[in-house]
Amino acid sequence: MKKIDMLTPIGILIGISMVVFGVISSGGMSGFLAFIDVPSILIVLGGVFGTLCVSFPLKQLKNMGRVGKQAFQSKEINVEEIVGTFVHLSEKARREGLLSLEAELEQIDDSFVKKGILLAIDGVEPEMIRELLEAEIAAVEERHTRGRSMFEKAGDYAPAWGMIGTLVGLVLMLKSLNTPSSLGPNMAIALLTTFYGALLSNLFFQPIAAKLAGKTEHELFVKEVIIEGVIGLQAGQNSRFVQAKLKVFAPVEKRKLEEKREHVREA
Repeated sequence: MKKIDMLTPIGILIGISMVVFGVISSGGMSGFLAFIDVPSILIVLGGVFGTLCVSFPLKQLKNMGRVGKQAFQSKEINVEEIVGTFVHLSEKARREGLLSLEAELEQIDDSFVKKGILLAIDGVEPEMIRELLEAEIAAVEERHTRGRSMFEKAGDYAPAWGMIGTLVGLVLMLKSLNTPSSLGPNMAIALLTTFYGALLSNLFFQPIAAKLAGKTEHELFVKEVIIEGVIGLQAGQNSRFVQAKLKVFAPVEKRKLEEKREHVREA
């Protein structure tokens, strides 16, 4: 079940708050208003969007919002629950046979787990099961990488367009040295586009790309755990052996806590 990942909006708000605090503490509200310049914003945002249109096909760009939304969502994937599921399934498979697991499929929501169990029930060889499931993992990784690359590229382009805006502002300023009234607006474009480009890159695009990379890494890790569980089922391994094998994938803190509990029970 997906929940809101509060750290993402909180982190962005903290970053924005620090910038606003720095501006207001030095110049008050008038100083804050000096950092708002529509032409500078349009140069950076429009330039980034334009370069993304050149870099990616339309079909992929349409998914940018959906991909970015994943950084604000938290899908809980509990490795311990997966271990418990495969321990239960291995016990039932040893008692009643692999075919008995078909009745358990309705209670499993994860399509990857279902696919693996169905392959095991169908009697597919372990090597073939691993090959098929790892091919799906590779496809997931490739899809996530393509989605994340849009934010990575936007993070690269934003500072560059900030510098382009700075050059535009400087050229306009130098051409209007005889008109003092235009120096201020042109200087604002020259400086604020660099500011906006750096801010968008370091507070929005690059952090979202990093968050998406972390989520992908965790999802692929969980799928590797599932593969090991499916192979154990297909091989008819003892539930204790399956549990011991999959336990190594649990977080270190959880394993230490479980070991302490086992020592207490033995005492």
